[in-house]
Amino acid sequence: MSRRKLHERIKLKNVETQHGEQFNDLLRYVFQVTNRDLQTFGWENREIEKSKLPVLRHADVLGWFDGDKLISQLAVYPFQVNIFGQIYDMGGLTGVGTYPEYANLGLMNKLMLHALSNMRNRKQSISYLYPYSIPYYRRKGWEIISDKISFEVPDTQLPKLKNVPGHVERVDIEHPDIKHIYDQFAKLHHGAMLRNELAWEEYLRWDLDDMTAAIYYNNDDLPMGYLLYWVAEEIFHVKEMVYINEEARIGLWNFISAHFSMITLVKGDIYKDEPLSFILDDGDIKETIAPYYMARIVDVALFIEQYPFQSQEKECQLIFNLHDPMLEWNQGTFTLTVDKAGKGHLKEGGTHPAVIIDIPTLTTMLMGYKRPTYLARIGRMQSDEASIQLLEQLISREHPYFSDYF
Repeated sequence: MSRRKLHERIKLKNVETQHGEQFNDLLRYVFQVTNRDLQTFGWENREIEKSKLPVLRHADVLGWFDGDKLISQLAVYPFQVNIFGQIYDMGGLTGVGTYPEYANLGLMNKLMLHALSNMRNRKQSISYLYPYSIPYYRRKGWEIISDKISFEVPDTQLPKLKNVPGHVERVDIEHPDIKHIYDQFAKLHHGAMLRNELAWEEYLRWDLDDMTAAIYYNNDDLPMGYLLYWVAEEIFHVKEMVYINEEARIGLWNFISAHFSMITLVKGDIYKDEPLSFILDDGDIKETIAPYYMARIVDVALFIEQYPFQSQEKECQLIFNLHDPMLEWNQGTFTLTVDKAGKGHLKEGGTHPAVIIDIPTLTTMLMGYKRPTYLARIGRMQSDEASIQLLEQLISREHPYFSDYF
């Protein structure tokens, strides 16, 4: 069949709950999830398509259909993230896949355009995703905005016990204090997801049945930190460690060190720019850093309206030229005005732009992952020195934290 006839036959429409089995089958095929994988995670007797029904009910799921067959799809989750203390509506892109016999027809590009337009209409001015290919998503306008530091600590290098006034209790992972702690934590950490029920379900979806939790309570019995973990084959696996203050961090590491006689190694991940080696007594441990999540600004005008710039002594202005590989409303010359309180306003137009930049670079810069000086030095944007220094003053210095996966 010719490509023209195939294009005439396929239709773009919403993926609904009745398509749950096809949605799941396409995911499993594209991401090569086998029955053996499902058995490893204790899912062999569960109906996965039913577990994904909340996604199809609450997310914006789009797909191409060849007749009644779902052949290409993506999903956008309705999430929120903390960007320098400002809560943003975020479109979480996931479930991206096309059967190989329908590849190279431009189907995914059209799906993404449609999804990004829907995000803009829903006031989701930024989108996050976990990349299966960083170059592919860079071409679509996303850029790296967070890292994951994986660590391994031998039992002989575990921190020595330190006195803290509180105590640790082991609890079920569904304990309500866990969500209470995380809510406080997310509101304190730039880049973090504010987890709704869908986010929590995605975060815990594929975890082993024997995972458990430990909560640190201070001297007033207030929950101040938690640990999600499991122990297998003498290895203590940390899925997530969240703490509100240093006391809770010490208390949770005391709990891990108390497993000294049971384990030979502690393995886990850190999602912020704080290597574990510096705070250990013996910091000669193995740590591996890798890029983690990517993001892209969906609607630059709305994003800027919400963005908390640093306060200044006087109002300032910057004219820049922006390129977006997909979205026409992010294209062209813009004038940014920031008042003394740090409130920004963007309008189209302006003469003699001082900065030339694309949407991936603008995203990673405004997210604080890479600084303006560095981005200019490596040729990711063109700017005069005065504009670079202005951007350095306007953008807060804090590395994004993001520990979720969807």
